[in-house]
Amino acid sequence: MISKNTLKLIQSLALKKNRVKENLFLVEGDKNVLETLTSGFKVEKLFATDTFLNLNSYAVKNAVETSEVTETDIKKASLLKNPQNSLAICKLPNQPDLPEELKNPLSVYLDGIQDPGNLGTILRICDWFGIDEIFCSLDTADVFNPKVIQASMGSFCRVQVWKAAFSAIESLSKKSQTVILGAFLDGENIYKEQLTQKALIVVGNEGNGIRPEVEQKIEKKIKIPSSVVSSKRAESLNVSVATGIIISEITRQLHFRSYSK
Repeated sequence: MISKNTLKLIQSLALKKNRVKENLFLVEGDKNVLETLTSGFKVEKLFATDTFLNLNSYAVKNAVETSEVTETDIKKASLLKNPQNSLAICKLPNQPDLPEELKNPLSVYLDGIQDPGNLGTILRICDWFGIDEIFCSLDTADVFNPKVIQASMGSFCRVQVWKAAFSAIESLSKKSQTVILGAFLDGENIYKEQLTQKALIVVGNEGNGIRPEVEQKIEKKIKIPSSVVSSKRAESLNVSVATGIIISEITRQLHFRSYSK
């Protein structure tokens, strides 16, 4: 059984102010919980059914405190419509210092992404393509929002996310000899470009795109062209979908360059 005070705590972690106050965040979904248990995050309290505990005994030992509960208990505590067999209360990590340079061929800067589902999906996309340097504007959604974690499907454990003003990331890019690319509706066709050097891709807010002060610092504007010539087609792509397409194409070009040498 989960105590009333703990139920209140779990529910409160839906809000960032409470996560900051308690220095805790919530992880739900068996895959996410298992990934967290085997990551560098500190799991303060694990609540799980006997099914989860028996299947994952090797990982469960990493939790500071473990409580066996019923599916009904999980449902009472969960923020999900369809909860599974576990949830974990974890300690928020310290905000890491910015790296001294960009080491990877491709990094990402998210300028004002607001939807937690989009942010979580972008983390998952970056994880898939091996991009572990992700930078976010200060007003981008919180990485430790339960909806972000849910959408990331465990990828939040494997990528590094920094929050910083763009000016700091611009300086870091210049120091690292990295070209700054921006996704715009009026940019150059990404499939006709020859992207052959280390790059930072900037993706903007769902409704407003990249803010003007950041746009001024973009060295090359790119776009995903539509293959349909019609006024009735969609005006734009979902930001996480667009990010995935752009990262895929840039990664393809960078890999082609390395293999063709």
